[in-house]
Amino acid sequence: MMLDEILAKNVEFVKDFEGEELSHHPQKKLAVLACMDCRLSGFLEPALGLERGDAKIIRNAGNTIVGEDAIRSIAAAIFSLGAEEVLVVGHTECGMAGSDPEALRQKMIDGGIDEAEIEKVDLKAWSGVFDDEKENVIETVETIRNHPLIPDVPIHGVLLDIVSGELEVVVDDR
Repeated sequence: MMLDEILAKNVEFVKDFEGEELSHHPQKKLAVLACMDCRLSGFLEPALGLERGDAKIIRNAGNTIVGEDAIRSIAAAIFSLGAEEVLVVGHTECGMAGSDPEALRQKMIDGGIDEAEIEKVDLKAWSGVFDDEKENVIETVETIRNHPLIPDVPIHGVLLDIVSGELEVVVDDR
């Protein structure tokens, strides 16, 4: 089981780790919205020049705003934790780009999800499917910027090359 492997690795980690007390406030006063893509693990923060404790990292499928959860996290980072800027990070080769909502629907049905429950949502919107990574970054920045619960703070957008780690500025809100 994966949990057994995780617990064994944790024992090794704790044995060699020298703990340190860090503030829960982001030291660089930054909130980052990025994709949950597993290829970003151990890659995203170094590519952005961030260390542990520097920023609030919010990750979801496709770094999109679907519903209120990402907005809630960004607002909490700003109002409760001291973030003063937001960075939306899209990446190349994103699995949500061009994803097929009908294939998702069928997989859900095959997985035992009641079709009546699936019909209650617009799967394309609900899953955050988009066609173009750069356009998605722009749309996500605009959605955050125009949300009534987000104050007037700089909201930038970048596209991260998943292979090279190079950043392309898509929205510069300086």
